[in-house]
Amino acid sequence: MSTHTSTGTTHSPAPAVGRGAADAPTATALPGRPGVPFGRTFRAELRKMVDTRAGRWMIIVMAAVAVLVLAGFVIWGPAEDASFRGLLELATLPLAMLLPIIGIMAATAEWSQRTGLVTFVLEPRRGRVVLAKGLAALVLAAVVLAAAVAASAVANLVGGTGEWDLTAAMGGGVLLALLVYVLQGVAFGLLFLNTPVAIVSVLVLPTVWSIATMAVSSLEEAGRWLNLDLVTQPLFAGEMAGRDWAQLATAGAVWVLLPLTVGTYRVLHREVK
Repeated sequence: MSTHTSTGTTHSPAPAVGRGAADAPTATALPGRPGVPFGRTFRAELRKMVDTRAGRWMIIVMAAVAVLVLAGFVIWGPAEDASFRGLLELATLPLAMLLPIIGIMAATAEWSQRTGLVTFVLEPRRGRVVLAKGLAALVLAAVVLAAAVAASAVANLVGGTGEWDLTAAMGGGVLLALLVYVLQGVAFGLLFLNTPVAIVSVLVLPTVWSIATMAVSSLEEAGRWLNLDLVTQPLFAGEMAGRDWAQLATAGAVWVLLPLTVGTYRVLHREVK
């Protein structure tokens, strides 16, 4: 007598003849361009400039200083100089010094707050991130300047002479000069990738060079071409001529384009930790 035991083994059906890798499902590319859209990167960088505590306080300080300067001049300053043009010149003086810090903070955010790994994982194309930072800083500077223009207009109506003597050349020159200073801040931030060092450098180095060109007679001619504060004076006044544009281009190449190029190269090739 024999006993048969069932093993219960399940056999999978054999693949059909002629089916191979070619019949396997293939991935379908999503419509549109690959990667993060540049507009989204730009909006993220612009938002980061005002979302942080340091960024908010920087904007508050700039607004407060501009308002105090205007109020003080309207109350105690010469009444005949309180025109729209004179008030705007006063309001933009602190902006020329503080706006570069906004650019520095935008350029050094990933390296000072150690968020570079997250940023460059989401957007590995670092050049697009650098471009977004620069454009965001320029847009924020334009918004701050618009607020300064509005404050100067209100001060002119309330306690000024009521004269609207601002020319188009001066208005465009003020805007261009402030954008140059902001871009200088971005350039120094990318160059050093360290917020305190970049702030000290952008404030101290041009000042030291300016003092040297005034104290040393042999550097006087070089200072006319390489002193950014000096070459932007006709720009603020709206009185740019042919030689002035050449001097602005020369100083801008040294104080803006050179550190911007070197700093961008550092960002593109530096290891993120």
